[in-house]
Amino acid sequence: MNLKNLFKKGLIITMIGTLAIGMVACGSDKNKIKTLDKDEIVLGFDDTFVPMGFKGNDGNYTGFDIELSEAVGKKLNKKITFQPIDWTMKESELKNGNIDLIWNGYSVTEDRKKEVDFSKSYLKNRQVIITLANSNISSKEDLKGKKVAAQDQSSAIDAIGDYKDNFKELVTFSTNDEALRDLEAGRSDAVVADEILSRYYINLKGETKYKVLSDDFGDEEYAVGIRKGDKEFLDAFNKAYEEVVADGTASEISKKWFGEDIIQK
Repeated sequence: MNLKNLFKKGLIITMIGTLAIGMVACGSDKNKIKTLDKDEIVLGFDDTFVPMGFKGNDGNYTGFDIELSEAVGKKLNKKITFQPIDWTMKESELKNGNIDLIWNGYSVTEDRKKEVDFSKSYLKNRQVIITLANSNISSKEDLKGKKVAAQDQSSAIDAIGDYKDNFKELVTFSTNDEALRDLEAGRSDAVVADEILSRYYINLKGETKYKVLSDDFGDEEYAVGIRKGDKEFLDAFNKAYEEVVADGTASEISKKWFGEDIIQK
């Protein structure tokens, strides 16, 4: 190969390399989404999570978190669009820009703090143990050798932790509703789930059918997941939430769904 051809080949390789670097740089910039610049904010949620966010009988999305998000959206002067997602993929959906918020009874955990930035907490919660009313299970200790159900990739799984080694089996479902139906059918002995969801579900189905144990798998707090590093939007979001609390809107929404004001101030 002569010198002229070598020079041409080298030039082509250099151009390809420069183009590739430019494409990577553009991709990196594209991933740096500034949510505050958007007119429409996409909220990702599990649309079976009663009473936080779910599809009502009229086909529209409703629930405590849905109404609270709309109130915060007004303060931000942003339209909130609701996007049902696979709950096991929630952090990936946020990172990839498919959604802008994870807001659906999203419990704060140390592992999740590595993946998302959390807003101010707005509700306190517990991971409770639910059984059928006629069950002989009366404590966490009684779960040894039993089949326990929970939602896959939920904070209930995190809360149970290594205690699952005491169970006969920990079976997971894509939704809490499926886990509770498994309990109703007698295939599982107990369910570990968010207290807020569980109390609402039991109230609908009949309180005489279930019992919630005094033992639990720990206290938690609900907050909103925001893209990691988007501090400008995080600060604006927290300010808007504080305004919704201060003007009494959050309290009214809480009373509508829970019969009392359980908002964290």
